[in-house]
Amino acid sequence: MSEQGLRSREEDVRDRIRGFVLETFPLARHNPPGDADPLLESGLVDSLGILELVNFITEEFAVAVTDEDLQPENFNTIESLVRFVRERTA
Repeated sequence: MSEQGLRSREEDVRDRIRGFVLETFPLARHNPPGDADPLLESGLVDSLGILELVNFITEEFAVAVTDEDLQPENFNTIESLVRFVRERTA
């Protein structure tokens, strides 16, 4: 895939994740997070919300998420979620 195609795919993943976060978590609608803003530390997403994110990633992108994957560095920001999906679908 070309660099432009990869960038477009990554932007699509980012948009879909952002849309899910904004749709699912009420606090995010009032204070939309940037790509690098912490979702957990800011209180936009709680521990149950992480499970919702995992379920979304699994269903939306056909990505298997193992117990070992459930690390804050994989799910704490929109950017880290995009990176996680990119790495699992490469």
